[in-house]
Amino acid sequence: MVKKIAFALPLTALLTACGGGGSGGSGGAGGELQAVGSSTVYPFTTAVAESFMRANPGTRVIVESTGTGAGIKLFCGGVGEQFPDMVNASRALKKSEYDNCVAAGARNVIEIPIGIDGLTLIESNQAPPLKVSVADIYKAVAANPFGKGANTAQTWRDVNPSLPPVKIRVLGPPPTSGTRDSLAELILTKGCESDPAMKELKKTDEARHKDVCTKVREDGAFVEAGENDNLLVQKVSADPGAVGVLGYSFLAENADKVRPVEIGGVLPTEQTIQNLSYPGARKLYVYVKGEHLQAKPGLRNFVAEYAKQWGSGGELQKRGLVPFGGAEAQAAAAQASALTPLDPASLK
Repeated sequence: MVKKIAFALPLTALLTACGGGGSGGSGGAGGELQAVGSSTVYPFTTAVAESFMRANPGTRVIVESTGTGAGIKLFCGGVGEQFPDMVNASRALKKSEYDNCVAAGARNVIEIPIGIDGLTLIESNQAPPLKVSVADIYKAVAANPFGKGANTAQTWRDVNPSLPPVKIRVLGPPPTSGTRDSLAELILTKGCESDPAMKELKKTDEARHKDVCTKVREDGAFVEAGENDNLLVQKVSADPGAVGVLGYSFLAENADKVRPVEIGGVLPTEQTIQNLSYPGARKLYVYVKGEHLQAKPGLRNFVAEYAKQWGSGGELQKRGLVPFGGAEAQAAAAQASALTPLDPASLK
């Protein structure tokens, strides 16, 4: 289900106000730009869209939250007005997805890292604080922990005697979400590979390894909560004992209702995410369709506006995006200017 919640009303108002022509502001060439994809990146792209449309009254920017996977599928559907110009992603593009883009005529896919996010486990402020390891999380939600049979753990104490006897109830993203992919890669797989036998399994049977390490329970302990992160916050805050999975930016916005769960002795903060000491730290991206740049000059200007806002002290940091530092910040700025198509050899 497409989400247009967090910024729907102001964005709709701006679209109405900007619908009728007008001379472009700082380089806007009129027309319409469309972005789809990640619910995590959605608020950041929407914020940039709002300021961009104020500066460029002849241009409309439509941002839809479809989830990373579904957004990439739309983005890679082809070239032309009926296909999105950009896709927001809370993980890197996969080689298989790139191949689909190329097959549909979108051969110049431009990858732009916009900052860092922390895949965060949250709990109600009313709940006793939960402190877990990546192995604890894996043992709690994996369908077949370490390949030893169906998961029968009912409480957190069942997976670790030092944890409270609280019923396991994890509200997480659906398979179409980049956050689900990040959960699998950054948390579940690492927890799974706390068993050396699982590391060996990857060398001998990669498909089996993926199934054992990333498949989640379907008995109610893990609940797919959809792409609406604001609704997820509401559910967790109203259900002490439940744990939610979402991006750090939503935690920062809702500190009055929920708090982070400590993972491996580390809490998500701007510092622990930026230095990657927090286990759930991940890069966020916007992908641009190179074939649309010439037909839509405003697209290049939109990326430039994004780059103005993603730095330290910028508007997006205020909304929860963790800025890059040092060489990564320089590389991101250079790419926003050069818009160099990605090399498929770099994809997995």
